[in-house]
Amino acid sequence: MTAFPQSIDETEALLSAQGYVADRSLATVLYLSLKMQRPLFLEGEAGVGKTEIAKVLADGLGRQLIRLQCYEGLDVSSAVYEWNYAAQMVEIRMQEAVGGADGKKLKQGVFSDEFLVKRPLLQALEGEPGCAPVLLIDELDRTDEAFEAFLLEILSDFQVTIPELGPIKAEEPPIVIITTNRTREIHDALKRRCLYHWVDYPDASRELEIVNRKVPGVSENLSREVVAYVQKLRQQDLFKNPGVAETLDWATALIELDKVAIDPQSVSDTIGVLLKYQDDIAKIGSSEGQQILQDVKRELASA
Repeated sequence: MTAFPQSIDETEALLSAQGYVADRSLATVLYLSLKMQRPLFLEGEAGVGKTEIAKVLADGLGRQLIRLQCYEGLDVSSAVYEWNYAAQMVEIRMQEAVGGADGKKLKQGVFSDEFLVKRPLLQALEGEPGCAPVLLIDELDRTDEAFEAFLLEILSDFQVTIPELGPIKAEEPPIVIITTNRTREIHDALKRRCLYHWVDYPDASRELEIVNRKVPGVSENLSREVVAYVQKLRQQDLFKNPGVAETLDWATALIELDKVAIDPQSVSDTIGVLLKYQDDIAKIGSSEGQQILQDVKRELASA
């Protein structure tokens, strides 16, 4: 287990050592989140690296990563805890069979830790002191407002109340990273309990560094063309811009096809790696896409 970074520079170095290329503003808010023991709320488009931040932070600090993947209809039994009713019924029948079914003691026995099924949020609160886990609450915007309201107790006091057992409070607060793709607005009451950061698409120089780090064997020329092309794509009126994940996938796909440069045919053959909507693919497959490629070639040649 690694100690928390003691400066913004150390935070940048921690992320960099795990292969994550962060800008100064992200390193700053992450450093403050660790120092202040406040949840970090990361918002941005899909594919810009929000989830990856939690993963590299857990790896860099040597902490367990506990992930709660959010979805519509997520409730307490899936996120926090539920009772193992089948095992409880077996225990009740066994006690009744041997004639030792004292009502009060039996109730205490079946509502004990032995029969408690712990879900991600409860697991995070019960982390070992001195080695609190990283809790990733991923894509919170997929849940409904009722679950969002339930999180307030956890993010305010780092505790959860189980009616049969009472409140369970973390001895050491977990490191909480919350992500959202902004498909809906998250309530201000939850945001106030967090530090906030908008994770944007990287600029060309940072995205080039990401490609060179993450894609083994990519040539300098190919990486520059890939990044320049994707950067120009994001300036188009597309339904869904390609994220960094798509940039890396595209560079990898071109290498697998033994490409050393982008040409019209390779763009046509692999555009589905970058774009995931047919309207966007049709648009880039037209003369507009050819113009982007020509602009990229011309600008890189004159650079």
